[in-house]
Amino acid sequence: MEQMTVGIIGTGGIAHAHMRAYQQMPDVRIVGAADIVPGKARAFLDEFGLKDVPAFESKEELLALKPECVSVCTYNSTHAECAIAALEAGCDVLCEKPMSVTLAQAVDMARAQVRTGHILTIGFQPRYDPNMMMVKDIVRSGELGHIYYIQTGGGRRRGIPGPTFLSRETAGVGCLADIGCYGLDMALNSIGYRKPITVSAYSADYFGKNPKYCKNADIFSVDDFAVALIRFEDGLVMDFRMSWAMHMDTMGDTLFLGTEGGLKVKSPHPELNWGGAWDGTIGDVYLYHDMCGETVCTQVPLKPNENDRFYRKVRAFVDAARAHGPSPIPWQEIIYNQAIIDGIFRSSQLGREVEIDIPEIN
Repeated sequence: MEQMTVGIIGTGGIAHAHMRAYQQMPDVRIVGAADIVPGKARAFLDEFGLKDVPAFESKEELLALKPECVSVCTYNSTHAECAIAALEAGCDVLCEKPMSVTLAQAVDMARAQVRTGHILTIGFQPRYDPNMMMVKDIVRSGELGHIYYIQTGGGRRRGIPGPTFLSRETAGVGCLADIGCYGLDMALNSIGYRKPITVSAYSADYFGKNPKYCKNADIFSVDDFAVALIRFEDGLVMDFRMSWAMHMDTMGDTLFLGTEGGLKVKSPHPELNWGGAWDGTIGDVYLYHDMCGETVCTQVPLKPNENDRFYRKVRAFVDAARAHGPSPIPWQEIIYNQAIIDGIFRSSQLGREVEIDIPEIN
């Protein structure tokens, strides 16, 4: 089989996961990598034994090679500009989550995809977890009836990441985008993404700005805690909460309340300081319903969890590129995720409810 050519923009931590996945694929050939930090892309390629593959300090130099596929693994704040540049250079694009920082940036990315016709997929590897898939199957089966309320969130007891996540300049937003986007996708992918209309939110940065809890407190300028009430155009209400650090094991399980049943998805590993977020798998699952006039709680058996979610994410992208579409995780869904993040940020800054207005994409 002819090899697909791949370039990687941004060679930090997450790029290593992309490279490990690509190197397991005999039908893929890495043709270059770029990073704005001098020498970083070269060291990255050398680490993976690709000493003959060229390294660059700008995305433009890499894109001049005309790779068929590009992974965008840069700072959150540059996801949009890098993805748009790659699309306009004729590449199919796998952009790491979050899609962007603002809704306006996400709209620009979507318009670039429509304009160029190339693939734009967003990197939510938890979707490839068999138990995440099972939750989606249960929710969409109709077993719960009409779903009118969702609680989702999670959060880590001690989970503030490294410096590039902590500055407004590079990250844009904090826990809200880093792990909050996973909580939103876990819930909204299960029910089928629908249009949000209003958000009322609150965010804080008490732990991030305290040297006792964050060794990079001097540069911390994003959120480490966020909660929100989100209303959707079909009447659904979502209670969202997320935290990088707190004096608690979890911000709560994910709940789907329906007219015929309810589903509780326990947070994964809340006993761990770094557990409790929906960035991987799930905890135990319970179905609450009535049987023979009595209230019943049924524990749903979990599926074996032995697959490599990240590999499957990247493999799905390569397969889509080879088949010329469709996108495995399309912007048409994730733009709603980004609209909610944008709304939470604006609402928390203004201290009041805000409306979400997603412009027409054409």
